[in-house]
Amino acid sequence: MNGNKVVDTKGLSCAMIVVKAKKAIDELPPGQILEIETTDQGAKNDLTAWINVSGHELVDYKEENGVWKFWVKRK
Repeated sequence: MNGNKVVDTKGLSCAMIVVKAKKAIDELPPGQILEIETTDQGAKNDLTAWINVSGHELVDYKEENGVWKFWVKRK
């Protein structure tokens, strides 16, 4: 799956991942997909909570070679 925009947060901790994701998704028009790449294993819980609060939609996520990828559709 390809996102309309990719934000690389590899090496960052949870709070900065959400901050960068929010900034990036705010730049997209509704309906487009943000791809977030991270190496933080705790990001699943943090990003899921942020997505639920913000009203966006988690389309998919997976782990490949230690990198978590999340695809989030902007509301």
